[in-house]
Amino acid sequence: MSDTQNSSSHGKLIAAVLAAALVVVLALVSAFVWPGWALNKGNGSAQSGQQTSSSSTGTKSGGKSKGAANEPTTPSIDAVALPDGASELLKAMPDSVLNFARIKADEGTAWSSASPVEEYTLTYSTGKTAQDITLEAAQWSDANKAKTQYDTLAKALTGKELASGNVKVSGKNTGTYSVNLDNNDDSKAVAVWQNDTVVFYATGAKASVQRFYQQFPL
Repeated sequence: MSDTQNSSSHGKLIAAVLAAALVVVLALVSAFVWPGWALNKGNGSAQSGQQTSSSSTGTKSGGKSKGAANEPTTPSIDAVALPDGASELLKAMPDSVLNFARIKADEGTAWSSASPVEEYTLTYSTGKTAQDITLEAAQWSDANKAKTQYDTLAKALTGKELASGNVKVSGKNTGTYSVNLDNNDDSKAVAVWQNDTVVFYATGAKASVQRFYQQFPL
């Protein structure tokens, strides 16, 4: 090939490269200078991701209500101290669960016919009476007796089932749970669960119960 042809081809190649570079520069400038195109697109993607995240975490196994993500996770009121000489079981009852603070803890008698070793009736509150949770907690001398009590309580739940499954501690099944609408009031719910030798029975507004039992540490 002659020097003239080489020079001509080289010149065309340079021109093509310059033209391509100019196109890239113009595209970048238009993306960020043109009224918010790139930024709006990026924000749209972020918003879409947030919505997806919100949807995926709004409900969980166990029937957590969609509005739960917007609820406070710490209490606005102080927990009431436990009485002097509280048993180990009573001491294990948390001061708070999410924004529910323990405001009452008394000896219970609801299950006295089942002969628990000890039984307590506790109230957890957000400060709004309509959201209060009443929690019955009792312990038996062995897990079989606790299961018998759990089965009796679960069988009596005739409202629509919201959730059920196994209670696990460190990956090991230590009991079962069941959550149902209140037998007589669909705006309320009941959660009953057995954890080894202890049985818990939480009642209150549906949304409150659904949030409370899932975060209760025992």
